[in-house]
Amino acid sequence: MDQDSHCIAERELLEAVNRITTFSTTSPTDEERNQPKAGISCQVRKENPEKDDLQDSRASLSPNSSMTTKELQEYWRNEKRQCRQVKLLFEIPSTRIVEHHLSKYVMYKIIILQTGSFDSNKSVIERRYSDFEKLHRNLLEEFSEEMEDVTFPKKTLTGNFTEEIINERKLAFKDYLRLLYSMKYIRRSKKFIDFLTRPELQEAYGCLRGGQYTKALEILLEVIGLQERLTRGNPVSVVPTLCAIVVCHKDLENAASAFEYGEKALSRLRVHTSHRYYMPLLETMITLAYELGKDFLSLQEKLEEWKAKKDPVRVFTLKELAVREYVQ
Repeated sequence: MDQDSHCIAERELLEAVNRITTFSTTSPTDEERNQPKAGISCQVRKENPEKDDLQDSRASLSPNSSMTTKELQEYWRNEKRQCRQVKLLFEIPSTRIVEHHLSKYVMYKIIILQTGSFDSNKSVIERRYSDFEKLHRNLLEEFSEEMEDVTFPKKTLTGNFTEEIINERKLAFKDYLRLLYSMKYIRRSKKFIDFLTRPELQEAYGCLRGGQYTKALEILLEVIGLQERLTRGNPVSVVPTLCAIVVCHKDLENAASAFEYGEKALSRLRVHTSHRYYMPLLETMITLAYELGKDFLSLQEKLEEWKAKKDPVRVFTLKELAVREYVQ
């Protein structure tokens, strides 16, 4: 490609990026909202993103004339990914009856898929009727107005374990989850997210505290994908889970994998340096970088800079922080 063609290509890419950036940050008019959407959907940006969304947007790279064509292409791809609407689909394909001592209950298998893009990492969890019931009760306390017309399948005095009742509840719970997820404030609420992730996280952290790092890591890697999809508006919320994965990989002597997940956690804390995980994570990353022969001086500079700004206080190690999560 000659110099003139190279410059033309850069200008065209820059104009395209500017159009995407403007589209992503400008609120649409009522008329625009009613028009059919084509191409990339930016619904996530339209729904008044939370504080962390805005901070991440400000902290992200801005297109400018000094960027190379390759950098502009990468920026464009990142912007398109951020604008793509993410929706989750809930399916309950099967159930199983559990008999434990004097109790008997039905476990509902819930499959959670991401629509709108290829999602090979489906999430599979199990919940019983009492788990749904607790979720409904908690949501009624916080979102009484939004939950006003939401119906919940009632328990019956008899027949709870018949095939007919179980099949009816499978359909009812599927519709129930879809309806809850369709309501912005509910799907972003801690109570809804906890319902879908907390039991697995509690089990994983219990294994971590018991030194069962392989089992803990297996569960954490299964739940992190779902947790990230549920908390796209608040990326900092997955930092503890990412750090727990770092701890497991490190104790299993998988330094390269530990460093990889540590980088993911640090990227979410780039504008949250006061976060309780920031300094312990930096210290761990310095150790891992040195072990792997990577650049640790830049990490060391960040750590010294952080220490210079903060009063000297006792700080837990990354592992000490991890084992304290989800302690009842």
